[in-house]
Amino acid sequence: MIEIEHITKRYGETAVVDDVSMVIEPRTLTAIVGTSGSGKTTLLRMINRLVEPSSGAIRIDGVDNRSVPGPQLRRSIGYAIQGNGLFPHRTVAQNIGTVPVLLGWDTARIKARVDELLSLLQLDPAAFGPRYPHELSGGQQQRVGVARALAAGPNVLLMDEPFGALDPIIRTKAQEDLRAIQKRFGTTIILVTHDMEEAVHLGDRIAVMDAGKLVQYATPEEILANPASDFVETLIGASDRPFRLLSLGEVRDAVEPGGAEGAAIDVDATQRDALAELLWSGRGAMPVTSGDGKVIGRVTVEGLVKRAARPT
Repeated sequence: MIEIEHITKRYGETAVVDDVSMVIEPRTLTAIVGTSGSGKTTLLRMINRLVEPSSGAIRIDGVDNRSVPGPQLRRSIGYAIQGNGLFPHRTVAQNIGTVPVLLGWDTARIKARVDELLSLLQLDPAAFGPRYPHELSGGQQQRVGVARALAAGPNVLLMDEPFGALDPIIRTKAQEDLRAIQKRFGTTIILVTHDMEEAVHLGDRIAVMDAGKLVQYATPEEILANPASDFVETLIGASDRPFRLLSLGEVRDAVEPGGAEGAAIDVDATQRDALAELLWSGRGAMPVTSGDGKVIGRVTVEGLVKRAARPT
């Protein structure tokens, strides 16, 4: 658990983070979202003390982060940034092994961990371990950056706009990888992003920052249904809100009895994907299949539109 209590950071007379308090539960992903200059990156960097607060406290599993020497604290917290920050003169394997080496792990343990993370991120260890960052695509570099942040098995992973420089297709895959990692390791992840779509897609909870203030901290469903201010409503985008609500639900929750013609959709797909396919194909209904390919019912445009309506 991460407890942020009345944290403030001032530069001169300006408070870039202004009296922020929030609790981040273990094994969850919290997205911090806001416009440029809202204080979201400064807040993130105070967790691992790359930035020191002017006042307030941050406790990680009950321990004040100021009671731990900065270098020791940062070795226990994963940190991934936009552009990955890989060391260009080190191989992929050496990059991933950076913190384990500092912690004194033996060679065999480091190699096993590097191979495990590369395999998890669908990069063949034998092929990619000896390569240098410049020999990788942008998406591959980003995955290596995440692997390096996770190498020492931290309970907490901080991510500052990690996918911002990726093209949309690679970005979607990177987001899927991140969810797979969290499910595998139970890591507590705090992700800074300016993209509300990404925040809604990934976050168990979303913290909305504006001018250094925390203006809303809630689940994606709550923020979409009940934005706390005009600023939050603008950030959501009124025209996108119904589709973002649908993106939070799976087709399994919208299945209706009955049959339908044409191509089917899997029960694990999002309701947003189902509506898009129905509209694109000009159908009012489509079959839904379970993991084994068995048809278990149908999903309809009418039913999905009702689900996209603002909750009362």
